[in-house]
Amino acid sequence: LIAVKTSDKDTVSAAGEKDGDSPKEEPWEKALKTTVVDMEVGEFRGHKISVWDLLHSKYIPEENRKELLELYQAGELTLEQVKMVVSTIVTKAEAARAEQSANASSPRAETTVAEAEDTHLQED
Repeated sequence: LIAVKTSDKDTVSAAGEKDGDSPKEEPWEKALKTTVVDMEVGEFRGHKISVWDLLHSKYIPEENRKELLELYQAGELTLEQVKMVVSTIVTKAEAARAEQSANASSPRAETTVAEAEDTHLQED
């Protein structure tokens, strides 16, 4: 009997999750997943990557991602603007990271990262 109850519960939750996923992918979300950017920096060099994946990469802090998604969903940012902002953030973050590793012994490298962060926060 316990196995049957567990099985019924699993079926219900699996069906519930499946139903939850279909409407969950909104048109705006699908657009972000199907729009690709050709990035020429860091781990993305030479690859086409979706705006969605860029948004969820290590380069975009969670608070920035949430803000960009909210503005995009509200229609305050176009898909093209979101694409440009995330591309710029990733490019600047990677440039700052590359410079920091090149000047690892230099105290100026830390300043560069802080400047890059300040710049991308102002752009958002």
